[in-house]
Amino acid sequence: MLAIRVLLEGSIDYAGLFPPAGLDMAAAVRNYGAYRSGEAAWALGRFVLPMSRLAEFELAAGGLLPRAPTPDGWRLAVLAGSDPAGEIRTLGEFNCRHAAEGSAAVTADVVELKCDSVEDIDRAADALPSYLQAYIEVPLRDNLEDLVAAISRRGMRAKVRTGGVTPEAFPSSPQLLRFLRACIEAGVGFKATAGLHHPLRAVYRLTYADDAPTATMYGFLNLFLAAAFLRAGMDESDAAELLEEKFPQAFDVGPNHIGWRQHRLGHKELELARREAIVSFGSCSFTEPVADLELLGLLQPEEPLRGPDPRA
Repeated sequence: MLAIRVLLEGSIDYAGLFPPAGLDMAAAVRNYGAYRSGEAAWALGRFVLPMSRLAEFELAAGGLLPRAPTPDGWRLAVLAGSDPAGEIRTLGEFNCRHAAEGSAAVTADVVELKCDSVEDIDRAADALPSYLQAYIEVPLRDNLEDLVAAISRRGMRAKVRTGGVTPEAFPSSPQLLRFLRACIEAGVGFKATAGLHHPLRAVYRLTYADDAPTATMYGFLNLFLAAAFLRAGMDESDAAELLEEKFPQAFDVGPNHIGWRQHRLGHKELELARREAIVSFGSCSFTEPVADLELLGLLQPEEPLRGPDPRA
């Protein structure tokens, strides 16, 4: 497998329902179905939706889903709301319904929650059945290390918000680096979400509107490689520079390695980073991230992107 695939395989959780794309359910599930059968399907992760919209998803996606039993069922990442305990019951019923032979094959096996305190994390862990993988979104505050330690103790994963549709939504590089370090030191896998449509850090429009504000966004390639290199022992000052790297020429992507400046990682280090550190990132577009990789020449010719526009 090519090194870029090792780093990014199954990494893009499709969040087309959310801003700035903000698609309706029918368009989002239609896109996801097309991406699953396209030539860039290797990069596609789960379909992301709020718990409150599961019934709407069933109506919109029913005709697109394969029939159970099949290893090719859709996988969902579900965002919990204000009543996790009650919503988990609903989620269990959803999964049971779709596990029956001949039913539409889809599994909601990931749940994402926001927790501001160790007590919130413990309550969430107590309410969750063991078959669900939980991602806990934590604020980047003074108690970050305590929150990550609690997530580790309860066998869950962390989530960080890396942007949004306003400039104020983006954390500083030191804040993001602190999150990466805390997760790696605690052995906690994590995902990122928001503001990661593009591979490299640069100034971009924050929405698709012609008059949209702009801000410096983090690149998902910067983020994944910073996590991978930190896990492999990179000095924090170098990792901070990597998070802020804007020049494509600084990266070296070969069949068996990915490099940044004088640093290099092979397949084994990349595999371990994906398994033990950075798992995925949420994006309201699937075509943009992969098309940008192509434009930068970071994908091999046999890995083209095919599929409809994410806003169609």
